[in-house]
Amino acid sequence: MSSPDGERRARREPGVSTGLNRRKLLGAAGVTAAVAGAAGAGVLGGRASAASTGPVNVKVPFRGDHQAGIVTPAQDRMHFCAFDVMPNATRGEVQAMLRQWTEMADRMTRGEETTSGGALDGNPYSPPTDTGEALDLTASALTLTIGFGPSFFRKDGVDRFGIADRLPPPLQELPKFRNEKLDPARCGGDICIQACADDPQVAVHAIRNLARVGFGTVAVKWSQLGFGRTSSTSRSQVTPRNLFGFKDGTRNIKAEDTAKVDSSVWVAKGDDPAWMAGGTYLVARRIRMLIESWDRTVLTEQERVIGRAKGSGAPIGQADEFAALDFTGKKPDGEPLLDVDSHVRLASAEELGGIEILRRGYNFTDGSDGFGHLDAGLFFIAFVRNPQTQFIPMQRKLATEDALNEYILHTGSAIFACPPGLGPKEYWGQALFG
Repeated sequence: MSSPDGERRARREPGVSTGLNRRKLLGAAGVTAAVAGAAGAGVLGGRASAASTGPVNVKVPFRGDHQAGIVTPAQDRMHFCAFDVMPNATRGEVQAMLRQWTEMADRMTRGEETTSGGALDGNPYSPPTDTGEALDLTASALTLTIGFGPSFFRKDGVDRFGIADRLPPPLQELPKFRNEKLDPARCGGDICIQACADDPQVAVHAIRNLARVGFGTVAVKWSQLGFGRTSSTSRSQVTPRNLFGFKDGTRNIKAEDTAKVDSSVWVAKGDDPAWMAGGTYLVARRIRMLIESWDRTVLTEQERVIGRAKGSGAPIGQADEFAALDFTGKKPDGEPLLDVDSHVRLASAEELGGIEILRRGYNFTDGSDGFGHLDAGLFFIAFVRNPQTQFIPMQRKLATEDALNEYILHTGSAIFACPPGLGPKEYWGQALFG
């Protein structure tokens, strides 16, 4: 008779297949969020992105000058989670958790268990130290990106961890915008982690295990699953489509645009505070699309509202997706080619005084709203050097002038400071605690 340990090891032997072909063929069928209490977890759609071109077993370095998951080529799937620190948690407990999270994240992005043999080879009478659902899977280009919200530095006027003086001046709660109906249960958070991967189960496994070991120190405030990226962050990627059926993010900053990345994404050494140099600010917006209204809108009106052809993605009046926007061209009736309230026009750097942002958005669907309407849309993520001078003025203009507002509603919002990347022995948030 085999021993229990022997049986556990045998079950871990890979045999002939690692399960990669099954996942590629099935398109990584949807899974339910594994974090208890996460609001609006939903179910991931089971489709493979049209832009999936690389091998599944891609490993993205966890450490470096900048955090991964920002200019990294956007993966197909996302699990975003916001945590609140428990009221009785101490500074030392938070630091210990961040150290443990860092070690686990480093391992998981290499395709390893959270601890060596954590799923099967530990004490059989104790809970495993890895939940095991990623055992036969590869790293799948997993990236884990952390950010800290304004409330992490000071909450209800209290400097809980002695770091209030390290609050970055640009990290302020976002102002109220028009055309938003924010659900407090989908807003804010002390800490966020963005998990992106080409396999949804790998991303969910990462968030699930970080939440598990954080129990007692942090609690999940809200989370969002995303299926199908709605932006390209590299010229090697094709432009994906959002749930309105239009190509999205054609003019997004690309990783290869190093000058734009340096000027619009990364905090510079001369910016305040110094510890954020090499980092960035993350703005998350849950944008519900009013699918039923959009689906009853004629194609010509859809294209007018967006400012692009639905098929090719080209700007109105152009033939190529990447053609320059024509701000002066006229239609035969004398009206502008690009309507003055079209989305692509108002979101352009030309209309925004040169403002550009780096987007990493994802489609989502969270069932129905109880009235028979699909609760679906875009989980919008922006990375910017300074949200006060980039995202806020951009959103103010869009919120008041964009024709697309008739078909969308902002229901969730958060802002976080994402520190720079880590050296060989550093841990997440180390610069905050000195």
